[in-house]
Amino acid sequence: MTDLAEPAPAALAEPRTRVSATLTDDAHLIAACRRGEARAMEMLYHQYKRRVFGMAHRIVGGSDAEEVAQEVFVRVFRGLAAFRGDSALSTWIYRLTVNAALSHLARRGRRHEVGDEGLTELPAPAVIERDSALAARIETALTQLPAGYRAILVLHDVEGLSHEECAAILECRIGTCKSQLHKARARMRELLGPGLDERSSPKP
Repeated sequence: MTDLAEPAPAALAEPRTRVSATLTDDAHLIAACRRGEARAMEMLYHQYKRRVFGMAHRIVGGSDAEEVAQEVFVRVFRGLAAFRGDSALSTWIYRLTVNAALSHLARRGRRHEVGDEGLTELPAPAVIERDSALAARIETALTQLPAGYRAILVLHDVEGLSHEECAAILECRIGTCKSQLHKARARMRELLGPGLDERSSPKP
């Protein structure tokens, strides 16, 4: 697999047409990608690669994150032609990331649908042992959450997305999104245990 810290995959690295310096918004970037302009595709890849990888890492675990991230970008570049702009490009890419991550878990034998009633049912991958530092404790607790809880925590508390954006990405009601976030935070506090500094807990 290609390391996401490295330049874009070879298929994206061969320049075809230089992209204008005016590619400063999503509409121009998408249009250039649709024309097959390699530089635009490279720009999109580098703009989102770390966020995609980080989200995949927190949902499926470190061992499979790179595979999922690569799958996301395959879906992105294949799907741009049909992207209608009903949502922001970032929202669409986040949705593809969450769907790819949850589909990956399903292929590992966890076949649950994600919907208003299903966010709590997706189980977590195996727990990874970490050291006793607070950051490591939080990361370890995150891996123990059901994947649906993990997804909403990553989207809202890590990525800073609004409830409306999270609901659009997870394709559920805003009320469901808020409820699942509340339950996910409560479960995180249980996993982290008593005596933890309150400042480490997500704010309401």
